Amino acid sequence: IYTLFVKELSNGRVSELEFQDCDGSMTWANDSLTLFFGELDDTHRPHKLLRYRLDGTAAEEVFNEPDGRFFLHCYRSSSEQQLLLSLGSKTTSEVWALDAAQPQQAFTCLAPRVEDHEYDVDHGTLNGEWAWFIRTNRDGINFALYTAVDTGVAPTEADWQNLIPHSDSTMIEGMSLNVGAMTLSLRVGGLPVIEVHPQDLPSYRVQLPDAAYSLHVQNSLEFVSERIRLRYEALNRPAQIRQLELDSGEQKVLKETPVLGPFDADAYVSQRLWATAPDGTQVPISLVVKREALGQPTPLYLYGYGAYGESLDPWFSHARLSLLDRGVAFAIAHVRGGGELGEAWYRAGKQEHKHNTFSDFIACAEHLIDNGFTTSAQLAISGGSAGGLLIGAVLNQRPELFGAAIAEVPFVDVLNTMLDPDLPLTVTEYDEWGNPEEPDVYERIKAYAPYENVTAQAYPATLVIAGYNDSRVQYWEAAKWVAKLRATKTDTNPLLLKTELGAGHGGMSGRYQGLRDVALEYAFVFKVLGIA
Repeated sequence: IYTLFVKELSNGRVSELEFQDCDGSMTWANDSLTLFFGELDDTHRPHKLLRYRLDGTAAEEVFNEPDGRFFLHCYRSSSEQQLLLSLGSKTTSEVWALDAAQPQQAFTCLAPRVEDHEYDVDHGTLNGEWAWFIRTNRDGINFALYTAVDTGVAPTEADWQNLIPHSDSTMIEGMSLNVGAMTLSLRVGGLPVIEVHPQDLPSYRVQLPDAAYSLHVQNSLEFVSERIRLRYEALNRPAQIRQLELDSGEQKVLKETPVLGPFDADAYVSQRLWATAPDGTQVPISLVVKREALGQPTPLYLYGYGAYGESLDPWFSHARLSLLDRGVAFAIAHVRGGGELGEAWYRAGKQEHKHNTFSDFIACAEHLIDNGFTTSAQLAISGGSAGGLLIGAVLNQRPELFGAAIAEVPFVDVLNTMLDPDLPLTVTEYDEWGNPEEPDVYERIKAYAPYENVTAQAYPATLVIAGYNDSRVQYWEAAKWVAKLRATKTDTNPLLLKTELGAGHGGMSGRYQGLRDVALEYAFVFKVLGIA
């Protein structure tokens, strides 16, 4: 929950705005006087947009979203000529527009919400003329791109003209607009790809040095600019800010995050592997290991998530070097339920297909063991939130496959939580997990819910971490799960529960406290796996 402040750059004066329950968003109109901001409801959902003039006029409610599934977000278009109000659930979108030069007018709806139609909107130039850009899934799950001529009136859906058609193999994840180029963020073969369409020049895809990596447009700088900035990193390469010349494709590394002490990216081997799921699906794995440890079974830390269509693209971690330099390999299982291979990959791991998330993760673990990267006794697994649900589920299904497990703020009491619509976010989560008030959904969730499926068997050593102030996954979920495990399991392996009394869903605040949290997890892995 945020407090809002305005700073006058001419004299440095800072004023506090006396509004409660703010979501932290602030969007200026072009008069430098009118400010739009969001307000949270009792479940911490941004549901209301207010308009406020800095001359002291009382704040005015502009929009109120009553449907608990929809989150509200206001932003400026790339051209800075339009204010856009986005309303989105997990599966459905609606966008309203307002001329940024006329902020006292009313927003206009561009396309009324239709269940399962997702779209987002920007405003820029096409062939030198002002135009609207609409990314939509109405033609297929991997999205297509449409445009509409700016006639001075917000376009309707009938005005949309197809610019880039839907592709079964390429996901259009987003777009960035400059006056002379359109930049598309794509997902191809499980990896992010940046495709640039300069005006009057051939399009091209940005070339990068590593086989598996993380990449996104970090900043388009100014709308009238010939360059943008990209953020790039890999498992063995620290984060870089790269400047891209839009016309030529020339790249320049402006900054690379420094690594203290001796460090050589080439001392670590980064690989992309593929495991075979029980239904024959190929599941990608990203792995990094110290070069001299390659070719022999080593301790291995396997991380997974697999929900909400989120893509776990490989990322560099300074703290992780303490694992790698001790001969521990690190891997990410890109299981279904994530978005690494497009929308179909996400849908194949949600609702009635959620079991694929768990079987994919188990298949990745078996692949790493069968191909000599590690052994069951040396394999530690980890996940947080919905990834904690993943850890809880696979521990019930194949506990003998793992040597250690870490579950952070784990969504392990999923059935009981989804049965309580008064808890924050439960209603919005129906699109992801289903509504267990429906008998078939109840049985489906009950079949994999970690808490309900704890049985009298041996479990590996497990560390569970909860946040007392967590509004996303309540702290008692972890406590209930650990209590049932302690009362039921047949082994004497360590089972530890740490509840951070000052933490929320993202852990403790502060850079150094975050490092202490990682140190605790790594110390647990070292202790259990016998690593010096």
